[in-house]
Amino acid sequence: MSTHALNSIRRYAGRRVVILGAARQGKALARWMAQQGALVTLSDAAPAERVDLRDMADLPGLTTVLGGHPSALLDACDVLCLSGGVPIDLPIVVEARRRGVPLSNDAQIFFEHCPAPLIGITGSAGKTTTTTLIGLMLRRHVERTAATRRVWVGGNIGNPLIGDVDSIAAHDFVVMELSSFQLELMTRSPQIACVTNVTPNHLDRHGTMEAYIAAKQRILDFQAPADVRVQSADDPVASRMPGAGRAVYFSVLHEPAGEGAWLDANGSLRVRAGGCAGVICRRDELQLMGLHNVANVLAAAAMCAVAGASIDVIRDVAVEFRGVEHRLQRVGEIAGARYYDDSIATAPERLVAGLHAFEQPVVLLCGGRDKHLPWDDAAAVMLRRCRHVVLFGEMGPMVATALAKAASDGAAAATWSVVPRLADAVQRARQIARAGDVVLLSPGGTSFDEFRDFAARGAAFAELVRKAMQEDDAASAGSAPAAPHSSGSQQREEI
Repeated sequence: MSTHALNSIRRYAGRRVVILGAARQGKALARWMAQQGALVTLSDAAPAERVDLRDMADLPGLTTVLGGHPSALLDACDVLCLSGGVPIDLPIVVEARRRGVPLSNDAQIFFEHCPAPLIGITGSAGKTTTTTLIGLMLRRHVERTAATRRVWVGGNIGNPLIGDVDSIAAHDFVVMELSSFQLELMTRSPQIACVTNVTPNHLDRHGTMEAYIAAKQRILDFQAPADVRVQSADDPVASRMPGAGRAVYFSVLHEPAGEGAWLDANGSLRVRAGGCAGVICRRDELQLMGLHNVANVLAAAAMCAVAGASIDVIRDVAVEFRGVEHRLQRVGEIAGARYYDDSIATAPERLVAGLHAFEQPVVLLCGGRDKHLPWDDAAAVMLRRCRHVVLFGEMGPMVATALAKAASDGAAAATWSVVPRLADAVQRARQIARAGDVVLLSPGGTSFDEFRDFAARGAAFAELVRKAMQEDDAASAGSAPAAPHSSGSQQREEI
């Protein structure tokens, strides 16, 4: 057994650990803590019938408290751990602070016990694509150099990584996506940290833009001078975020001074960082759509150059990469109109970035649940760049009001309509779309009014499009079309 694994057991054996949130992060941490000999209580606000704990049945001594977070949980608690969906202003968390109970989360505990240097990525948009690219580039680097080291990728992107910490070696690469929810509790920073951008997001959780920026800033706050911070030179917030680490910038607008990665005036992506320098590829060689994805490739290139990857490795992955699911993913074509899934776009800025990826006329599907974000600028862009906007879900009427205001202020006037649900939005888009149009699901809001997460929403959209394609084929063959497909049932996300 490794030294750090033994230290983990010594630290947590017999300690009383309460974990709030019984979804992916909470369950991963509960399993690891139980393996270290901790006395674990796993609590979730959802009732028992809505929490699946079948994969936790083998954990010795696990206690579960479902249907709420009673303050009595703190009566026998040495540390309170919050999953990502649990707000820090929850009454039990406020009470824990009053009592002096230490707070933590799976990412903080992973940082405390990981023996390898950490590569961390955060941002309002692009962090998953950037994290995925970095993982692929470093894996290709390991293959090319015939190294014995492994590449671990996880965090907010999927695998929480805490369950792998005892298998990680000191010479491995660890690439971790970090959300603002995780960062707001953390007191450690990655040795190589990246901030892709900082635009209004999750204000329903953080309350103010200042609090949201402060949460993002924590990825840099605990760096040492020997560490590296990779930041967007184009983003007015990210570019000015301070840190002790060496600064490396990426830009789609100009060549940064010193180390960095950039898009030059001739349309070539370039990098100059670490021991790596040269042309990565031409922009038209990328399979990713949109200038925002050029920025993601540049960010990944800068990070991997600092980590020791060669220009050839960076180039090969950059031109091969087709993107991450539910991020401007083409899902079908109906009557000459192409349908794209950008369900990951849960903020107005992400929606705008999706619109800028297309030159064709766009029928936009926008809706879901609002995160208390400003819509005036996005509404003006929607009116200029869309032929029609189909609004759906809880926030449909609210965005319709923003569109009406933008139209009255003189923005070019696309038309719009409001429907109840995603299935209705797809049906409406079919009626409006023409051959050569793009039908784009880029909602600008969360999925929680109708789906458990953005991935479930994207999968439902793809299924609706598939069914519609079958109906179109049947109609072309002279058969009666099938009945319209209804979208998935509402499910509750972890909290």
